Amino acid sequence: MNANEVRQKFLDFQVKHGHKIIPPAPLVLENDPTTLFTGSGMQPLLPYLLGQAHPEGVRLADAQPSMRLQDIGDVGDPRHTTVFEMLGNWSLGDYFKEEQIRWFFEFMTKELNLDPEKIFVTCFIGDERYGIPRDDEAAAIWQKVFKEADIEAKIVEIGSAENGAKRGIKPGERIFFYDDKENWWSRGGGIETTPLGDPCGPDSEVFYDFGEDKQDIEEYGKSHPASDGARFMEIGNQVFMQYKRNEDGSFAELEKKNVDFGGGLERLTAAAIDSFDVFKISSLYSIVEKLEEISHKNYDNNTDEMRIIADHLRGAYLLAAQGLVPANKAQGYALRRLVRRAILKALDLGIGQDFLAEIIPVIAENYTDLTDDILPNRAQVLEILTKEEKAFRKSIGKGVRELEKMANGGQKISGRDLFKLQDTYGFPMELSVEEVYKNNLELTPDYQTEFQAALTEQRERSKTASKGMFKGGLSDTSDQTVKYHTACHLLLAALQAEVNPECAQKGSNLTPERLRFDFTVDHKLTPEEIIRVEQRVNEWIEADLPVEFAEYDKDEAFDKIHANGSFRERYPDRVTVYMIGEDAGKDDVTRESEGIVSCEICGGPHVERTGGLGKFKITKEESSSAGVRRIKAILE
Repeated sequence: MNANEVRQKFLDFQVKHGHKIIPPAPLVLENDPTTLFTGSGMQPLLPYLLGQAHPEGVRLADAQPSMRLQDIGDVGDPRHTTVFEMLGNWSLGDYFKEEQIRWFFEFMTKELNLDPEKIFVTCFIGDERYGIPRDDEAAAIWQKVFKEADIEAKIVEIGSAENGAKRGIKPGERIFFYDDKENWWSRGGGIETTPLGDPCGPDSEVFYDFGEDKQDIEEYGKSHPASDGARFMEIGNQVFMQYKRNEDGSFAELEKKNVDFGGGLERLTAAAIDSFDVFKISSLYSIVEKLEEISHKNYDNNTDEMRIIADHLRGAYLLAAQGLVPANKAQGYALRRLVRRAILKALDLGIGQDFLAEIIPVIAENYTDLTDDILPNRAQVLEILTKEEKAFRKSIGKGVRELEKMANGGQKISGRDLFKLQDTYGFPMELSVEEVYKNNLELTPDYQTEFQAALTEQRERSKTASKGMFKGGLSDTSDQTVKYHTACHLLLAALQAEVNPECAQKGSNLTPERLRFDFTVDHKLTPEEIIRVEQRVNEWIEADLPVEFAEYDKDEAFDKIHANGSFRERYPDRVTVYMIGEDAGKDDVTRESEGIVSCEICGGPHVERTGGLGKFKITKEESSSAGVRRIKAILE
């Protein structure tokens, strides 16, 4: 069974159980610059998990290409990848734990033919501090499901992953309770960091057991489902959003409870072929086989290098096919980093110039099922990436010369010097050390410790910087952030009225303190235009206009109502349209109607009337990119 077959089985299974299949979002969300990449299937659906009605109903499913660069340091082991495909299904206030658990078990054992004896699950242990009980409901459902499959399923408490590494598991144990670090979901992570006003809840993770011979007690301790060893691999996570965090920090039960399931396609496929190594599945191993051919080396003896190359170039292909080019910041830098790390590993395998020209066509063949709406730039990928390969191979020489400068006068190369080479030229420490020895230079005795210290400092800086990067388009769901979201609609309408009717939104970044809004226009705004836009927004705020929304067929929203909305092909068949104006909510109105100020396809949330927004003030207007300008503004 290959990955394409597993994906199709999953989607067909969800349709059988009443789900509507929604199109995947792109890896780079055009209207969400607050996060680098789509990192999960739920990310584009966050407004609906927060309470907005979805046009396609209460049962949804999709297959979402995703990327998580925070895992880049783990790539090289048998299961971690930076790019993957997340199979997801959601219940928005409809079915809950009983149906979800039973259906996923049915999918695993009947559709994928997984051995139920190899399936292990985890549940949330509860937290007395916040009055959240142990999730005995989920555990009891799992126990019944296993019993119906003639499997004994003892329930035990593990607590922390550290306890698991000391304790291990005993015969008959199959359902394990862990703390909030393992089995609690919120946008902030654990219970204490759950954002105020957010939905959250316990989750139940599902693991596949590849056998006791895969455990590594010396490195990871005794095997248990939440360990990092190779014996157990997580293949699915069922989040039960049944709580909401109150403004005072306490938690209350939600009236409408949601289910958010996500299962990695690569890992499910690996389980289906009983391989603990996800790089053995067809969509990844085809890349490995090509690497074996052109390097004349064997995968089993060069797993780290070949896994990194296969993963990184697959991610690079998807990013470039969406229109990204290598650059020195944001998403472009991520693309550059993936390509350059892959090239360095190719050098380790003895692979020379232009190896991307042989690998990229193999990767492209694995993505023929994705439409041009998702990968609009696929025809230019090879040209873009081979150009980066040639440029980086030239820079390798610059790195060597930089080493020689650092050692000028007999000075020893420090770990901080090595870190600078990695950060600036993309040289990993191992390559720099090799170059040091090849050029008869010297290293400081503690270079490894110094390197790690510099790396740790950078990670801490990154964590601080990442506090401004938010999932789902909004930093939170506070009243002030929602006000800024509504102000964005007024701003676009004002730009179209005062600057150019063809102005279109290209992105927004919203926090409780300010808004940042990117839009298309062919010139820098004049001071007079900025004043007029600002005045127009404030006129609409002072008018205290109503904000209403309704659902429409996509074609009707675009062709009849003329709602603002970019990338028409990527919207589902049913969309939500928000209107602002005296006639908002009335029948037979369009964006051009006199009583309509703004008319946009949007997931929400928004205020009910504009009067409470405050005074709108533009603080800065600047260039964002070619043909795109950026406005920063506040509400006073």
